[in-house]
Amino acid sequence: MTEQIEQQAPTKKARVITLPEAKEILSRIDPEKADQIQKRTIDYLAKFSKTDADKARTLRKKLSDECGLTAEEAAELVNIMPKTLEELRVFTSGWRKLIPAATTEKIIKLLTA
Repeated sequence: MTEQIEQQAPTKKARVITLPEAKEILSRIDPEKADQIQKRTIDYLAKFSKTDADKARTLRKKLSDECGLTAEEAAELVNIMPKTLEELRVFTSGWRKLIPAATTEKIIKLLTA
């Protein structure tokens, strides 16, 4: 009896990234070879990215580590970059969890530094 080994496709892992990180990834595409969706996405990212990819990575990590946010929550805040507690509360109210005042103040300090 012979054993057949089935070849499986490599497993891809999904990870949360910010708009600036996506912009960095898509900037590697040759504009001449980009399809219409890629071109529109690059245009969108250029308009709405509020910082560079390195700073976005650093902020996302700090928000997760120091403020106890999930990767998704941290990425959302880095994408929007709220500058006031009122702006921040708009997003945190949708998360359906209570964020202490000290934590919200720390988040604003990190995002506005």
